[in-house]
Amino acid sequence: MRIVNVAGRPGLLVGDGVVDIAEASGGLFPPDVHAVYDRWPEFTAWAAEADDAPVKPLDEAQLGSPAPRPGQVFAIGLNYLDHAEEAGLDASTDAMVVFAKFRSSITGPFAEVELPRGSVDFEAELVIVMGRHAHRIDASQAWDHVAGLTVGQDLSERELQLRPPTPQFSMGKSFPGFAPMGPALVSVDEFENPDDLAIGCTLNGASMQQSRTKLMIFPVAEIIARLSATVPLAPGDVIFTGTPSGIGFARDPKVLIRPGDELVTGIEGIGSIRTRFVAGS
Repeated sequence: MRIVNVAGRPGLLVGDGVVDIAEASGGLFPPDVHAVYDRWPEFTAWAAEADDAPVKPLDEAQLGSPAPRPGQVFAIGLNYLDHAEEAGLDASTDAMVVFAKFRSSITGPFAEVELPRGSVDFEAELVIVMGRHAHRIDASQAWDHVAGLTVGQDLSERELQLRPPTPQFSMGKSFPGFAPMGPALVSVDEFENPDDLAIGCTLNGASMQQSRTKLMIFPVAEIIARLSATVPLAPGDVIFTGTPSGIGFARDPKVLIRPGDELVTGIEGIGSIRTRFVAGS
């Protein structure tokens, strides 16, 4: 099952087209993307029987984030050993690094993003969207609480993020458009192995990051278990799971995002998103 946000309305991808969930369900589900996550068990039961629903043409230009209004947006830092090494930091297999991205940074899969002043960098990431409430759950139960996975970019303005005396991770990673996601939310049962997916990004056609999610220090289930030990997770909440090596700020010379650049980020079994950048005012 692949869920999309078409001009703010939830849809199911069927081939090259889309089923409008509100129309096909006869109003059982409202035209609100997050209503799907709030009623995830009921929705999945309905979707399993929606084979005869009318399919409309899909206009990709209308696609928004598949989780546009999460109550919480978490992000995991230093979750790939090679990324920690290129950043000159020690990765821990015990203490998971957690910060937040603010909801106003969320945008869709084919967005135009205005660049702020500073040093803007890219971070290809697998993104989790929750489908059930989770609080103090064991890792063995975690996947049962996931609605699906999508592609994300944790765009980062490094100067603000790393400014002394106290780094400002959340602020440096939360400018408008700094959390593009999409193109669809893919349910867990679509993957042969959801813990081992190819991930990467290109900048203006040049490969920047290439890895596999099996190399995460804290895999999806462990991330959810550790977060839920402290914070109740709700349907529709979003978790950015960390980035592999290859970020621009760690290169010599640095590769930073400039006006006119195009960043394409893809994950095996999900698809790709494309972000274009323009000069800030």
